[in-house]
Amino acid sequence: MEPALMFAAAAMVVIGLVGQGFEMRKIRKSITTDEQLSSKNVFVDRRNLKWYAIIGAGLILYYFGGGSQV
Repeated sequence: MEPALMFAAAAMVVIGLVGQGFEMRKIRKSITTDEQLSSKNVFVDRRNLKWYAIIGAGLILYYFGGGSQV
């Protein structure tokens, strides 16, 4: 219903996904040995938590902005 909330939600989700992608690239480059480079180590890294929070806030705004109407 609210176009401003929907726009803000879409922007937050896009910014969160792009930011997380760049952060994951930095994490992969900082890990030097192959045995430490696993998807679990990359996704659970503390540096990704801020991006997960931004993505989650965007999804919540989308829900409250009327995006859940079918």
